[in-house]
Amino acid sequence: LLHLAVLWSTGMSCQAHTIRILRTVVLLTLLGGMAGCSTWFSGNFKDPKVELTKVDIIKARLLEQQFMLRFRIDNPNDHSLPVRGLIHTVHLNDVELASGESSGWLTVPANSFEYYEVPVHTNLWRHMKYIVRLLEKPDHPINYRLAGELKTGLMAGRRVHISNNGEIIPGNFIPE
Repeated sequence: LLHLAVLWSTGMSCQAHTIRILRTVVLLTLLGGMAGCSTWFSGNFKDPKVELTKVDIIKARLLEQQFMLRFRIDNPNDHSLPVRGLIHTVHLNDVELASGESSGWLTVPANSFEYYEVPVHTNLWRHMKYIVRLLEKPDHPINYRLAGELKTGLMAGRRVHISNNGEIIPGNFIPE
């Protein structure tokens, strides 16, 4: 009986020792991973620049329109930038063209850029008269406004606020 008690206590101390080692390994792994992300939380992180560069019409039906929004993401940092998604709202003049959230992943290399494409489904039927009036003058610019957030980082990332304004010329998008 004494022999069984010694074996049981040895097994328990071995299990406790194994748990302590595992805890230490997990803690060191987490700290090491956070060290790589430290510039995201410090003053060294520069916000990426996000611009709407292209709007492709995929399908245009009476009650549903499908577009592909193409964004250029410029990374001014000295390390690659993981992108986890984009929350966006795009307006033409004062009409909301599209809004939503994409969850596609992309890694933008250090001091470089990548394009990020977002498929959009919308119904512009209630704004049809207004849009037709805008398109009657294809050489006149239409103002656009982009607002949203770029989700960056891996597990504990940050959200970068986006706000851009610009103009598009409808004639540039109408095939001849």
